[in-house]
Amino acid sequence: HRNVIHLGERECSIQRRYQKVIEEAPSVALTKRLRDRMGSVAVKAAQAVGYTNVGTIEFLLDPHDQFYFIEMNTRVQVEHPVTEMMTGIDVVEAGIRSAAGEPLPWRQRDIVFSGHTIECRIVAEDPLTMLPSPGTISSYHQPGGIGVRVEAGVAENSTVPIFYDSL
Repeated sequence: HRNVIHLGERECSIQRRYQKVIEEAPSVALTKRLRDRMGSVAVKAAQAVGYTNVGTIEFLLDPHDQFYFIEMNTRVQVEHPVTEMMTGIDVVEAGIRSAAGEPLPWRQRDIVFSGHTIECRIVAEDPLTMLPSPGTISSYHQPGGIGVRVEAGVAENSTVPIFYDSL
């Protein structure tokens, strides 16, 4: 429907073995001007390839505030809750509605970024050896409180299997 928007940025510089461990929005590295420029370039990139659903454009930022395209992920990323918390938009629902042929109900001017969001992904590793540490989770205390969102695939007495990476 020719309506391409961006939902801001997520800072993901803290990684372990090339996997994002901490996601944060808004990025403390960006000024409003740089944020607007990056968003505009992301929108133009999606338009240039005729992309019609939820996706993520990834950039690298150098010390001189120059940014460089890395890739476009044409799917919902595991880090999407950061975007949802900042915008109040259910990214998964928006993707389903878009795939069903519905137009986006927003224009760029409708998107409001509010607050500050941090996502932490837990790594099941031995902190001394940095090796994967599969086994039974003997104790688990889920965080909570106002504004806290938890999406967990574990619970007390659940097992961290050996068949997957440690993240």
